[in-house]
Formats: sequence, structure tokens, C-alpha cells
Amino acid sequence: MKKYLANLILVTIDSVTLIGIFYLTFYVRSSLYGISVPKFTPIALDDFFFIIFIIIALFIYEKIYTLRYDFWQELRKIFRAVALAYFIVLALLALSKISLEYSRLFITIYFALVMLLLPVVKRYTKKILYMFPLFKNKVLIVGDKDQTEILKKEFDKNWYLGMQYSREKYDIVIVASKGLSLKHIDEKIEKYLDNNSSVYVVPYVTNINFSNSNILEYSNIRLNTIQIENKLLIKKNIWIKELFDYTVLILTIPLFLILHIMISLSVIFDSKGSVFFKQERLGKNGQIFLCYKYRTMYEGSEGLLKEYLKNNPDEVEYYSIYHKYKNDPRITKVGKVLRSTSLDELAQIINVLRGDMSLVGPRPYMTSESFKLGKSKEFILKVKPGITGLWQVSGRNNLSFKQRNELEVWYIKNWSLWADFVILIKTVKVVLGKIGAK
Repeated sequence: MKKYLANLILVTIDSVTLIGIFYLTFYVRSSLYGISVPKFTPIALDDFFFIIFIIIALFIYEKIYTLRYDFWQELRKIFRAVALAYFIVLALLALSKISLEYSRLFITIYFALVMLLLPVVKRYTKKILYMFPLFKNKVLIVGDKDQTEILKKEFDKNWYLGMQYSREKYDIVIVASKGLSLKHIDEKIEKYLDNNSSVYVVPYVTNINFSNSNILEYSNIRLNTIQIENKLLIKKNIWIKELFDYTVLILTIPLFLILHIMISLSVIFDSKGSVFFKQERLGKNGQIFLCYKYRTMYEGSEGLLKEYLKNNPDEVEYYSIYHKYKNDPRITKVGKVLRSTSLDELAQIINVLRGDMSLVGPRPYMTSESFKLGKSKEFILKVKPGITGLWQVSGRNNLSFKQRNELEVWYIKNWSLWADFVILIKTVKVVLGKIGAK
């Protein structure tokens, strides 16, 4: 009962939000009259309901109301459903006799505002809704202890899922399959399917994102195959990624120029030396290139480091694990701010323009770190390094060198354009969060 009540609340709030956006669009479109825009013929809400119905119907088709998605996965489904609804509406209007009664600019503004505002409303709606235990899904997790603990922590931390671990009364069951034999997995699925309509299985293979894979059905023999691709080594994907990089650069270049001037002046006034620091790094296919960063250290400061390491030998061990010092005496005052916010790496936009790097990708490793990459070396060096990456939004300095490598291999195997978009958004959030903490 609570499941249907929660779904009803979400559908109702989405419908009310879509109606509210209709009136907001009406205001925006009316205010545009007189700026080289044709006169607007108002549309009645009654005549617009079929568009709202199409959007809600596509949300239902995407199972937005029946499954508990992570925010980013749900956001992708919302974008896809809204984009499809937009083209369906335009097609219907083009094929019908009523097309002249609807302003295409009005409809375009409406759908743009839906993409912008609806996810925000849904996020706050779920935050309030799932504050009440009644609307949380109780989840029993069986199987591997490590995966069970990871899932429990995620459910506690990620309120957007609206899920809570429970060992007694539960709505759904998750089978953590790691370490279980196929016989045990089958037994657990059969056992819990008797009392529950759905059982979720965490795949034994954890380094592949199966949500981006194609599942093929061989109905005659009742078997399925899952297509697994090395996503970022496919030529089509490489071209799409590069097109995405240059599109983002074109849109953000004015902002970059403003930040560049501000950072350059700060570096110059803080200490003597050049604005940029250039260092040889490993690029695609192991080719060496000059990587740009804004200078964050005093020039000729190696003597300071040697003296510091003599007095602090524990820093040598720390560097061997994390490839950073906890307190580096060579770093300037402005340099500390630039490093803590990652703004020193913004200069690598120059490398993206030159074709040496991508906006998102593995870390540009120093030539001296080549042997430390181990078995991952050839794999990681098959793609361009990035200004930001999965490791930078997944713990950053709290991750060991090995953990970073594992994240980078996972990113390459499971690349998608949506993943790059999410990483860029998360990077902005991380940077702004650290600036605000200063």
C-alpha cells in the first residue's frame, strides 16, 4: 500500500510541477514580445494537457515511479523522456491541423524549463518524502559481507534512493553474489522469490557497468548473453568524446579567460617566477607531452624540500603511498589555494586545445611513475589523460595510487558521454565546495 501511495504522491507532484512550469513559460514567452519575436497567441491549459500526459506517460515507461534509481541515473532517464516527448509533440503538431495554434517557441521554452526545474523539484520532494520511514523501502541484503556493508552504507548516505537495510520486515531482497557459487545464488533467488515479487542480484563481475550493456535473448534455448565492450577504445566513442570536449570548451572559453587573468595576476603578485609550470607527462600511447599547470611552488625550492624531509622522515613513506606530501614547504600561499581547489589544473585547457588531453580521463602521470602503473599501464595509456576524472570526484587525496588506477581502468571500460557529463558536474561541485570552505 505504501508503495502505491509514494508513487501517487510523486506522480501528483510531478504533474503539479509541469502545470506550474506551463504558467512560468507563459510569463517568459509573453515577456519576449517586441524583441524581434513574433506576437504570441496564448495557449489554454486544457489544450496543453496532452503534452503533460505524454511526459508523465514516458516517465512511467522509464519506470521512474516504480524503481528506486540513483539521482544521476534517474536524471538521465528524465532527460531522455523529456527529449523524446519534445520530438513526439513537434511531430504530432506537424502532422495535425492544429499546428498553427501552438507556438513552437513556447513549447521549446517549456521543455527547456522542464529539464532544468523538474529534477530540482523531484530532488527536494524525495528528500522530504523519504524523511518518513513509511515511504522507505526496507531491504534485506544476503550474501557477501563486504558487499553487504558497502550497500548498507550507501543506503544510509544516499537518501535519494529511499531505501533502508532491514533484517526482519523487508520489501525487496538484494543478493550480493560475490564469493557465492552458482548453486548458492540460484538457491537464494528461489528462496526469496517465493515470498517477494522481485529479487535484485549484485553481479559477481564488479568492474563492468552492466547498466550500459546490451542483453541479448536466445529464446529457443532460454539463455541470455551480455555484451561487454571496451567503451573508450571504440573509434565512434572517441570521436563523440572529442566533439563533446570541444563543444564544452567553446561554451566555457569566456569564463576560462576571466579565471585565467585572475589566477595569473594572483600567481605573479604572490611570488617571483612564471605563471605556468610545465612538466613532461605520459600521454596517449605513452607519448610524452608538456603538461601545463599554474605555478604553485617557489622557484628553485628543492633545497627547502630536502631540509624538510630530513626533519620529517614520515613524509617519505606518505609520498610512496599517495604520491603527495602532507605539508610541502615548496608551495606558495596562492599555490595552496589553487591546489586545494584544483584550479592549478585549469591551465590544462591549453593541453586540451592542443589535442594532448581530454576534459575527463585518467590522470596525466609523470614519466617517473610509468613503472608504478604495473599491469594497468598499457590499458590506461591507450586513451588521452584528463583534466579531471573519476578518481578526483571519488575521494581524491584519500585514495591510494592503486585505488586511483582501479578507478581509471573502470572509467575506460565503462565510458559513456553521460559519465563525462556527471564527472564534470561533480568536479564543479567539489571545486566550489572547497572554495567555500576557505
